[in-house]
Amino acid sequence: MEALRLGFSPCPNDTFIFYALVHGRVESPVPLEPVLEDVETLNRWALEGRLPLTKLSYAAYAQVRDRYVALRSGGALGRGVGPLVVARGPLQALEGLRVAVPGRHTTAYFLLSLYAQGFVPVEVRYDRILPMVAQGEVEAGLIIHESRFTYPRYGLVQVVDLGAWWEERTGLPLPLGAILARRDLGEGLIRALDEAVRRSVAYALAHPEEALDYMRAHAQELSDEVIWAHVHTYVNAFSLDVGEEGERAVAHLFAEAEARGLAAPSPRPLFV
Repeated sequence: MEALRLGFSPCPNDTFIFYALVHGRVESPVPLEPVLEDVETLNRWALEGRLPLTKLSYAAYAQVRDRYVALRSGGALGRGVGPLVVARGPLQALEGLRVAVPGRHTTAYFLLSLYAQGFVPVEVRYDRILPMVAQGEVEAGLIIHESRFTYPRYGLVQVVDLGAWWEERTGLPLPLGAILARRDLGEGLIRALDEAVRRSVAYALAHPEEALDYMRAHAQELSDEVIWAHVHTYVNAFSLDVGEEGERAVAHLFAEAEARGLAAPSPRPLFV
């Protein structure tokens, strides 16, 4: 049987979640071929429907809802997980300032566009943002992934925690990213893949040290301390199943996107 391509990021939470599935520790209904790419690359690919199974920012999912459906397992959603805006010193406002952002299809960028107006976005790969801010190439940076834990090393300070802002504003956890299946795979296979991803998350939670070498291999120069901080922040009960509260949070995010003309309403279910 031809392998099904599975896209996810090289960040520790994704490699932790998919370790067991990729390495045959849990059974998959079909062979899988891992494709590791930056999340904004995966977002752009989803607009073309390129991968049948892929990690995606929830903000990007709002644009491809007719073609893809979210699995209930494997996503990043929670409290205390939000993107941060950082700078070399305190800022009163972002209007008129250059802000390095990790892509216009990321949930982080969508949140920033809700929070602030009039800033000048400078799109770069997420791991270039901290050096750009530290070197004065931009006035501020919108950081995601492991940058949340490493920005003080660059002498930078937090301007705003957009996750905390979202939670205070909505009372809901923040939906960051989901695992999406292309709807043309069929409901039966999609449900089987969802269960396989759930088992992969459960296996990693039960055997965390087993996944460490795989995470290290893709985590560039991150210390084990940062790798585990990343996993403990982004892998939680919502990663096993989005649950009713998670569904409400995603529906609220989509309603915000629709109100701003960034997504069209759809009768399609959000989750398999």
